[in-house]
Amino acid sequence: MFKEVESLGINYGQVANNLPPPEKVLQLLHALKITKARIYDTNPQVLTTFANTNIELIVTVENQMLATLCDQQQALQWVTSHIRPYFPATNITGIAVGNEIFTDENMSLMTYLVPAMVSIHTALVKTGLSQYIQVSSPNSLAVLANSYPPSAGSFRTDLNEIMQQFLQFLATTKSPFWINAYPYFAYKDNPNKISLDYVLFNSNEGMIDPYTKLHYDNMLYAQVDAAIFAIARMGFNGLEVKISETGWPSKGDSNEIGATLQNAAIYNRNILRRQLLNEGTPLRPNVRLDIYLFALFNEDMKPGPTSERNYGLFQPDGTMAYNVGLLSTTSSNTEPASASISLASSAPPMVRKHTTLNLYIH
Repeated sequence: MFKEVESLGINYGQVANNLPPPEKVLQLLHALKITKARIYDTNPQVLTTFANTNIELIVTVENQMLATLCDQQQALQWVTSHIRPYFPATNITGIAVGNEIFTDENMSLMTYLVPAMVSIHTALVKTGLSQYIQVSSPNSLAVLANSYPPSAGSFRTDLNEIMQQFLQFLATTKSPFWINAYPYFAYKDNPNKISLDYVLFNSNEGMIDPYTKLHYDNMLYAQVDAAIFAIARMGFNGLEVKISETGWPSKGDSNEIGATLQNAAIYNRNILRRQLLNEGTPLRPNVRLDIYLFALFNEDMKPGPTSERNYGLFQPDGTMAYNVGLLSTTSSNTEPASASISLASSAPPMVRKHTTLNLYIH
């Protein structure tokens, strides 16, 4: 079965010193038939390169900018210089205001988040862009005090006041609640109690929520539904929840259990299979779940354990870190074309060129 995956996006992180230029990255996204991407800044080179293409782009306000952008005049200047010159040629569909602010070590950022979002949205209204560009902020799953079973999902009580303001903004502007969800972390921390098959989307018995009687065969959907329940408990039942990041590291330190090439390939391949079906979660089966995979490349300058530098589907030289099933075929479905897109003069083949490249499900 060959199909394009419409609800799948990819995170294009750039914390590395050896990545290909945006022009080559664009070729890669086209070859992979991926039309949604998220970057972690407003890099003008990327914004310019992605102009007049079919890529829907989410850009990011860096965490350290939040305090400044609480000021409406500063926010208007930021939108005027970082967004307006590129839109609509570059199809910017969302602005992520910070990343995982509620769980950042710098707790003062929390007080700036909603005011900055309001200022940026106001600036978008003034520049006539608010109907095209949504404003939100990706959250770590650690904003939840409870996530199991999903129907017990609730936010940390210390976040109640600011979370109420945050959710009110999303509801008023009809913006989604973005969550960075990594079942890998749950498995790594408790491999003896959590089924690897359950977190990898492999065949397994799953679990039944004792209150809703809904059946879950994977942890990611359970985590999303836990967030939906937590949001509903705050009085905002209609908000859409989207996954701004999920992924699995292909390599880790000795204490990072489960961080293997095989598990990473299985996890991302199985997500692609589910995306082909335009699935929703058990709680919202008819609402397609948008997912942005993390990440496009391994990033060699990311701090932290080895796993942090090994989430990419691709190596910086353009070779696949592992095959998740994104295969190129010739129009006659025989041997792959010999031509290749090269990311650097000495790089091995990246993705084999041909008329179409789709998701192949074995």
